[in-house]
Amino acid sequence: MFHNVYIAGAEAQSGKSLVVLGMMEMLRAMTSKVGFFRPVIKENGGRDPLIHLILNRYELNMASDELYGCTQDVAQEMISNGRSSELVKLIIAKYKALTKKMDMVVCAGTDFSGAHASLELAFNIQLANHFDCLLIPVVNAYERSAQEIAEAARILEKYLNEEHCNLLATFVNRTPPTEVDQLRALLHDTSHPFYILPERALLQKPTVGDISRSLGLECLYGNVESMNNAAACYKIAAMQLQDVLPRLEDCSLIITPGDRSDIILGALASDQSRNSASISGIVLTGNQRPAPSISRLLDGMDNLHIPILLSHKDTFDTAVSISEVQCNILPSDDRKIATALGLMESSTDIQQLRDLIINNHNQRMTPLMFEYELIQRAKTQRKHIVLPEGTEERILRAAELLSLRDVVDITLLGDLDKIHEKINLYGLKLNKVNMIDPRKSEWRQSFADTYRELRKHKNVTDSLAYDTMSDVSYFGTMMVHMGYADGMVSGSVHTTQHTIRPAFEIIKTKPGCSLVSSVFIMCLEDRVLVYGDCAVNPNPNAAQLADIAISAAETSQMLGIEPRIAMLSYSTGESGKGDDVEMVREGAHIAQAARPDLKIEGPIQYDAAVDPGVAESKMPGSEVAGKATVFIFPDLNTGNNTYKAVQRSARAVAIGPILQGLNKPVNDLSRGCTVTDIVNTVVISAIQAQTEDVM
Repeated sequence: MFHNVYIAGAEAQSGKSLVVLGMMEMLRAMTSKVGFFRPVIKENGGRDPLIHLILNRYELNMASDELYGCTQDVAQEMISNGRSSELVKLIIAKYKALTKKMDMVVCAGTDFSGAHASLELAFNIQLANHFDCLLIPVVNAYERSAQEIAEAARILEKYLNEEHCNLLATFVNRTPPTEVDQLRALLHDTSHPFYILPERALLQKPTVGDISRSLGLECLYGNVESMNNAAACYKIAAMQLQDVLPRLEDCSLIITPGDRSDIILGALASDQSRNSASISGIVLTGNQRPAPSISRLLDGMDNLHIPILLSHKDTFDTAVSISEVQCNILPSDDRKIATALGLMESSTDIQQLRDLIINNHNQRMTPLMFEYELIQRAKTQRKHIVLPEGTEERILRAAELLSLRDVVDITLLGDLDKIHEKINLYGLKLNKVNMIDPRKSEWRQSFADTYRELRKHKNVTDSLAYDTMSDVSYFGTMMVHMGYADGMVSGSVHTTQHTIRPAFEIIKTKPGCSLVSSVFIMCLEDRVLVYGDCAVNPNPNAAQLADIAISAAETSQMLGIEPRIAMLSYSTGESGKGDDVEMVREGAHIAQAARPDLKIEGPIQYDAAVDPGVAESKMPGSEVAGKATVFIFPDLNTGNNTYKAVQRSARAVAIGPILQGLNKPVNDLSRGCTVTDIVNTVVISAIQAQTEDVM
């Protein structure tokens, strides 16, 4: 049984949106039927930023008005007229209608605004009790000492206990990093969990888009992604350019009259220079557009990622209005979402929260649950993954998300000038990511010496070895071989051959493993399956099929999937004859003899492997039939077509190909891969590296 949760700020500006996002991410990994509800929203045509975020990120197939009780204007009118009980009944009715459609619901309390702000905590507590929700209060620790925060948290806990709340945990948000350790010590003996979230500047700063939408500014230049630039500070540019530049800070939003052409061009130059501050955007005031000559220059700049906005107010009024804008997290703001999730995941005991929320654990494994579990596994023992295709946009975006979510260490390979050019072009933040140009690396010669020694039986010369190490795939593979990285992921622009040939030459196969093979992780609606080999070996023989089956079982165990192995053919059991069937039967016997601890069935048809009803008629009593989790296809033609058919027809998430059998993790991407595919493959590579450490 799932318990619904109610997240409420204990005061204004607590940052409960961060906690809401983290809880939705965690709970959606447990069941896809997680609803979201807000009792009261501000009057904005029914549009609430938090509802907008949740609806879009988690693809809730619902109308926005199903996700809130009423607007703030309606609530205040009913309270003023003495109709508080009627208001609560109205909200409960809307909430109950939602719960009938969902396994569980996450509620987000009101926003502490308007004449009744002082009563909002009591109102949220009342609703949480009416809803029979587990309560999660969020305390604002901004600019407070550890002693002050602890005192406020204990007073809150006492008050909530007196109100008979079903308290789940308290989040202390925006904690000064210098106060975290002392605060943890002060709160160690509380009766329920306290989670301490350190202050993250990016999450508290509005984006240029937030400012534009709040003030109704006109966007003259800039693309959709550039509107997600965070405005870390505001700078009014009234001096001459040479006096303005030294005062700029990274991610400055410049506010200046529209006729200051020098400031406009100087700001653009500052952003491009490595010796000056980056610029998040420019706001032109006084309803003054750039001069025609400047406009022509700006029109000729491709992919301008510094938005230029126009305000109808004068400079002073514009600056005052901008300073009052509150930040939101938008569905398109991947950077802010990744930062928020990374902060929640690093500061929260996920398993403890799950145990408190769930009475009876759900045994279904949804795709979101599987992906969520992978990320948590990867974080338990941080690994270093090298990405050779450092100039590819999808690789760069995946690296940013992995870095912000603090999952793995990343090294990008390639021409550094081109990498930095792409980073600037896309407006990415990759400060924590390593970058190496193999052609200029101090490791190139030692790598070449090692490669020459490994390939001396092929008569590799010094010069050939040195030239080979300029290739990003070979250099990245050698980083893994030499222990400078734990794994490599490539293939978004390179061929499979370009990715795995260096691994065959340098890393080679594990002892006792005769070949390198692959699996795809197939995430269906309510289960996760393993398909192999769908990418590497065209026509395996019986011994190779057995090797693929054993490797696939080990991969599934590594990923937390119990291996029940179906070795597929066009007949089940003893019913069919023919060379193809006999090869699968022999492969199953070899695998069973090598690993008697594994549950293996073959030959078996796909329907008998997955459908309990068919299994009962064709292979009664089997430990695999009807409940198989690992599927070994007889050849590449069958496997590749089947995985793609299931992926498209069942709308399954296909992660892979994941290479198995190598001494160290090297994984290939499809050239049509998405950013999400890259993130998942990097995470699995990190888990493979963790497994290698244990063996």
